[in-house]
Amino acid sequence: MKCEVYIVDDDMVSQFATRYTLEQASPHCKFVTFDNMEAVLEMLQRHLENEVQFPQVILLDLTMPGMGGWEFLELFERLIQDRPKPNIFILSAFQSSKDRIRAKEHPLIQGFFDKPLSKVNADKILLSLAGF
Repeated sequence: MKCEVYIVDDDMVSQFATRYTLEQASPHCKFVTFDNMEAVLEMLQRHLENEVQFPQVILLDLTMPGMGGWEFLELFERLIQDRPKPNIFILSAFQSSKDRIRAKEHPLIQGFFDKPLSKVNADKILLSLAGF
């Protein structure tokens, strides 16, 4: 099965840069971009209803218009039930030590990376796919 990665970011330039870096690191994955949290939750809900596997990785920008990343994570935790959890990584342009600490302690978050995503960090993210 082909790996699937969701990129959730409201900034089109960041979306493009992240996707490009990941595609260079792993052209075999499918990369899907979203510009708002509500659309991601709707897609994940459809996955549940149709018994489709969740993506293996979700790259999440915390600061978004409307629903933010932390609110998304709360709702997502309720949604996933007993299903296998995707690896969630935070991508942020802001270096908030409070958010970094919170991310490190959050059970769903596997890592926190600065934007733009570097090749080294893209490789770290894609290594998390080894279990899938």
